[in-house]
Amino acid sequence: MLEPIRRIIANQRNILASTSPRRQELLRSIQFKFDIIKPNFEENLDKASFSHPCEYVKENAKQKAMSVWRQLNNGSTQSQCDLIIGCDTVVTLDGTIYEKPTDTEDAIRMLRIFSGKTHTVFTGVALITNCNSKNSSSSSTTGCGSSCSSTPEPGLDDYLVTTFHEATDVTFTELSESIIQAYVNTGEPLDKAGGYGIQGIGATLIESVRGDYFNVVGLPLHRLSKELYYMYVE
Repeated sequence: MLEPIRRIIANQRNILASTSPRRQELLRSIQFKFDIIKPNFEENLDKASFSHPCEYVKENAKQKAMSVWRQLNNGSTQSQCDLIIGCDTVVTLDGTIYEKPTDTEDAIRMLRIFSGKTHTVFTGVALITNCNSKNSSSSSTTGCGSSCSSTPEPGLDDYLVTTFHEATDVTFTELSESIIQAYVNTGEPLDKAGGYGIQGIGATLIESVRGDYFNVVGLPLHRLSKELYYMYVE
């Protein structure tokens, strides 16, 4: 998807508004050139105020991207980058949103809940681009299908904020207490949404995945590439 716009991507400054090693690895795996700037957005949005988890992750992703945009511009009308990518990933089950566990006991609690069940992983992505030099993305609809929306953001002058999300269903096997405890003892769950890492030891707990695997890791590569393609080509 990115090959027709590879030269454009390579000749501009792209910022990943995330310090996640997994997202960085995913972008590097597709030879995507980027710098890293840590967002200063405090993730304390009220989950109850959102109609659906997809709206929650998209708003978190947007706020992360906007915080980096503000750091770069600091009130200036001249942008110091061409593209900012913000991301947020959560796990959901029965209407409850699960983020990173606060400690080992919280990780154990989450894994007990997911044992033998299918949960959904949502990743929201926000792209900040220059309105004058980029096209809008492939779709502009509201709701929580696989929709994407592109809107000018107040305070961002000539910049466009595009948000979208992907959802992936993950089915866990039945987990005994000894399996849960042994997995948590590895330390892997503590910095992962939902308390497990699908790209690591946590893969052994998973019976099946329906949807984009990379979405569970933290960045839906196909959807990201598709949206960028439509921005720069069509």
